[in-house]
Amino acid sequence: MNPLLRENIKIALTNIKSHKLRAILTMLIIAFGIMALVGILTAIESIKGSISENFQMMGANTFTITNRQNFVVGPGGHRAKHYKSISYKEAMTFMDRYSFPAISSVNAWATGAATIKYQDKKTNPNIGVLGIDNNYLKTSGLEIEKGRDFTIHEMHNGSHSIIIGSEIASKLFGKEDPIGKIISLRANKYRVVGVLKSKGSSMGFGGDRNCFITLSHLRQKYYRPNINFTISVMVNRQELMDAAVDEATGLFTVIRRLKPSEEENFTITKSDSISEMLIENLRYVTYAAIIIALITLLGASVGLMNIMLVAVSERTREIGVRKAMGATNKVIQNQFLVESVVITELGGFLGILLGITLGNIVSSFTGGAFTIPWLWIVISMIVSLVVGLVSGLYPAIKASKLNPIESLRFE
Repeated sequence: MNPLLRENIKIALTNIKSHKLRAILTMLIIAFGIMALVGILTAIESIKGSISENFQMMGANTFTITNRQNFVVGPGGHRAKHYKSISYKEAMTFMDRYSFPAISSVNAWATGAATIKYQDKKTNPNIGVLGIDNNYLKTSGLEIEKGRDFTIHEMHNGSHSIIIGSEIASKLFGKEDPIGKIISLRANKYRVVGVLKSKGSSMGFGGDRNCFITLSHLRQKYYRPNINFTISVMVNRQELMDAAVDEATGLFTVIRRLKPSEEENFTITKSDSISEMLIENLRYVTYAAIIIALITLLGASVGLMNIMLVAVSERTREIGVRKAMGATNKVIQNQFLVESVVITELGGFLGILLGITLGNIVSSFTGGAFTIPWLWIVISMIVSLVVGLVSGLYPAIKASKLNPIESLRFE
């Protein structure tokens, strides 16, 4: 390191110690701006990773067929557009006639707000109950941790068997083995035959809070008009995805008896496209974080400039002494610039530590992994450097132009 730069840093640290309160307040303002930036972006990076991981669990080679969402055209007198649900017959016809080399499954929601009881314990009324076939666990990326999947006999006969998520098992049974136990769901009794391996419930995509009954039992006990069935398809290789989607689109168009001129009344969604859409929406949160940080740093730069101007006034005599001993205008200017940069870099470093900590605490509530956004850390340090240079430039120039004779007279 340049000896003169080392000396300037040493002087800067000495002056910061001499005016601790003023320097600390300025560093805290800068730290809060950097903390807002790094904290929010750390949380976002963690959430992005969590979203990608959850959809990878579903299978990167998976797509689903659902009915097209109903919508209202508007107040101009047009009627609401209504798309019919996918019926059980249509779903089964697709399963029978879809010849592409892939694994297909059918599922439907019985309810999304059930309460499950076991003896004197019960869950909150937020349990999802899903009717599934024997391929659903494969296409959804779920695995059995304890017990087993439904047997063919249970699938065909609508048995009162149930597979529960790990969170339900923990809530109702604790350390007790759930397999074979009888639980209550609404007015029905079910025997637990399997417990799913925990996948986490990040962003609401985990299966830990869901339970699963057979599709035939769902049609017996939870039938309602216009119940909507969903078809999931998992191909063997990613490069076959487009061909599989094209064949599924053509087949389902025939099954729903759509004419070439009619619009499709169903939607095919790839699992990775959903994650890309959600990650894309997080971009706006990133913009908000940057704006908040810039506003805070703008306030910090004004405060720092004011403090540096006060420092020039307080150290006028010192500047005169240094010039009398041979210090040039450039040396004086660099001294004040270095002091300004040291304050902002210390504040930036503190902000980065606080931001990483806060961001990972927030992301932990969504099940995200610990993340360090190295790119944004580097950017934050560069921003702190720029703020220090911009804020300290005018005071440094003012200090360098002081007349040494007048400075020595200053009281």
